[in-house]
Amino acid sequence: MSDRPTVFVMGVSGAGKTTVGRLPAAALGLPYAEGDDFHPARNLAKMSPGMPLEDADRWPWLDAVGAWVRRQGDRGAVVAASALRRSHRDRLRVAAPDALFVHLAGERELIARRMAARTGHFMRVAQLDSQYAVLEPLSGDERGVTVPVDGGPEETVGRALDGLRAMGVVGRRTGGA
Repeated sequence: MSDRPTVFVMGVSGAGKTTVGRLPAAALGLPYAEGDDFHPARNLAKMSPGMPLEDADRWPWLDAVGAWVRRQGDRGAVVAASALRRSHRDRLRVAAPDALFVHLAGERELIARRMAARTGHFMRVAQLDSQYAVLEPLSGDERGVTVPVDGGPEETVGRALDGLRAMGVVGRRTGGA
């Protein structure tokens, strides 16, 4: 494993992937990417009126995210990407075999309230049920940590960094505290 980790901040829409992902990237001194920026236009067009993506829609997106991660090389990176299913995470691990996952987990009602309060995002609260339906939490053999999102962003980031620290990632030439 590189001394500079690749970390995917995963979870359903509205869990806080973007907000939470940016803070550890800065704390660890790693490049950050917003996974939504890699969606092809047809995916955004499909999701905007409330249609859920199917895996056939997700494969090109996951491959584009993986290509960006590969371009980072040994610099490491933090990427916010839903990675809801094990097969999605497996696809990302093709590009980054030593990747770590931070699963932002929260109750549906909390996430729905957060989604309803935000503006300018293509995902709708109505799509949340389809995301929870396909969500496969991290398995015991996957490198990562599950972090509850019931606190504020700083608390959630602290929990994420604590989990990465417990895995021996933070503090090894990454600039993390």
